Amino acid sequence: MQLHAEEQGQGPCAVFVHGFGGDAGSWDRLWPLLRPGRRLLRYDLRDFGRSLAESEEVFTHVGDLAALLWARSIARCDLIGVSMGGGVALSFALDYPEMVRSLILISPQMSGWEWSEPWRVQWAEITALARVGRMDEAKELWWRHPLFETTRNLPAGAELRREIEAFSGRQWLRDHHALVMPDIERLHALQPPTLLLTGALDVEELRLMADIIEASAGTVRRIDIEGAGHMLHMEAPEVCAAHIDDFLEAQR
Repeated sequence: MQLHAEEQGQGPCAVFVHGFGGDAGSWDRLWPLLRPGRRLLRYDLRDFGRSLAESEEVFTHVGDLAALLWARSIARCDLIGVSMGGGVALSFALDYPEMVRSLILISPQMSGWEWSEPWRVQWAEITALARVGRMDEAKELWWRHPLFETTRNLPAGAELRREIEAFSGRQWLRDHHALVMPDIERLHALQPPTLLLTGALDVEELRLMADIIEASAGTVRRIDIEGAGHMLHMEAPEVCAAHIDDFLEAQR
């Protein structure tokens, strides 16, 4: 599997993992704000953006990330993930702690999470539309999801809308990602120093995940950003970039 990736700069490597429905371009508002002096790498997760799988083999995003880093001779990196990408980054740090110098989680999900009934009902409505060929309606429901309530009316909302329109929706039709054990059971083993960025207006379920990560892992420093919701890297890129830069600088 060839993952589409982009990189720039020289120095210690920071790797960025986007969220569900996005691609490497999700970081466009944040990347230009980061201080120079680092190698920055972002990529499209499998079956997102330009990383289109040619087979239906079962895989994991963590395995793909490990393969990407090995292929680029990156033995150790700072790892930044948002939403679903935050869940991938967290799982990777638990599986490969020796490869993660530091971890930054932005509004993260957790792998293997037992979603609430309201969440499952909303998700079922979206996938049902996609699977009967009504993909445009599925994307409209996703756009209207409570996750994006605080983003929709901001300047970043137009970019989010374009991102959703460009999403293939493959995972709504059939997801070939392997089932994984819940990370909630092993948070206590998290080793890398971790920055947890959360929006005070994020949805309750994602806030709960952040609370559990903060309480369970002794290496976590949490910063809660007032007036912001789930898509922090798009809603408040200047604030996120400043916290990321300061945290990474402290790890040198």
